[in-house]
Amino acid sequence: MGGAQGRMTTQQLHLFNGLYLAILVVVAVLTRATARRVAGALAGGALAAALALGMIAHGEEVGWWRFAIAWEPYFLTLLWIDFALGAFVFLLTWRIARRFGWRGLAVVLVIATVLGPARDYRYMERFPEWGSYAPGVAPALAISATYVLFGVVGHGVMRLVAGPARGSRLARRPWEAAEPSAATDPARYAVFWDFKASRGGPGC
Repeated sequence: MGGAQGRMTTQQLHLFNGLYLAILVVVAVLTRATARRVAGALAGGALAAALALGMIAHGEEVGWWRFAIAWEPYFLTLLWIDFALGAFVFLLTWRIARRFGWRGLAVVLVIATVLGPARDYRYMERFPEWGSYAPGVAPALAISATYVLFGVVGHGVMRLVAGPARGSRLARRPWEAAEPSAATDPARYAVFWDFKASRGGPGC
């Protein structure tokens, strides 16, 4: 990778890392994530990021794509951080699992399988200096598999660290008063984004 091109890509990674960190903080607040849940999401993101780098290297070897990556410690660390900060995704999947169970997670994986390649191909069009994909369906299938692997491993590690979503209590923000109990709250249905509402029963 040439000097000017390498510097440009490194600057882009710094930008994305800052953006993903900000998103992580916002999502943690909106989902009322506990410290244990944030730690679990970060652990899942860190391991999934390492696997993603492995998939990139494997794809390079078999000719699915060619990325302008400097296989040097500093650049690879930035790229690993970029993937790892995608941990905010696992804070969202925790909420999905809490609300919809494994069926909700299955839907998320299907969506990622379909939209993942479209997203990555779009990124490559927007930043052609990053590299190119080989023709055919093999690269798209490999991207889909990577998204599935990232989601399964990341959410799985988070579950090991933070515990299952079903039956787990939401953290209360310091400035919030105690939430009304199910007995005094007639509402039995909570939409996913109504984070202050709670469902009745032990599965909330």
